[in-house]
Amino acid sequence: MKKITFVLAATVVASLAGITACKKKTVTETVYVDNTPPPGPPSLYTRLGGVSAITLVTDKFINNCATNSFIGPRFAATASDPNRLRVFRFNLIDQICAGSGGPCQYKGVTMLQAHQGMNITNAEFDTLVGQLVKAMTFYNVPASEQNELATILLPMRSDIVGH
Repeated sequence: MKKITFVLAATVVASLAGITACKKKTVTETVYVDNTPPPGPPSLYTRLGGVSAITLVTDKFINNCATNSFIGPRFAATASDPNRLRVFRFNLIDQICAGSGGPCQYKGVTMLQAHQGMNITNAEFDTLVGQLVKAMTFYNVPASEQNELATILLPMRSDIVGH
């Protein structure tokens, strides 16, 4: 009888301990097996559609710039040289990919170095930005993502214009 009472008492204590332990946990408490934090909101890179979507927009953007009557002459030498165009294209893709939080790494020179001696005007820069917006709109990039990308890229103006 003592043995049954002891087992019964142990079972009750274990059950109470389990109930008490359950009461201490909250709904928001989550245990991660690999100790990684929960994922945050998707990056701009993800919301843009990843490298494949960035590549499509970049190709459209380059074409827009090369065929634009105002800034097209600035792109003529690059557009006519397949090797130069390839490097330019990959640098743009990498720059947008990296800047938007993607896995790419920009390996090109600084914007100041790339535009030294070109004396690009504000009007030319604004036209270029317009061509990027046109490319993003063509591929239905939402305005919020366009604006977020602009906040990343527009500070480059000071390294591009007037040098």
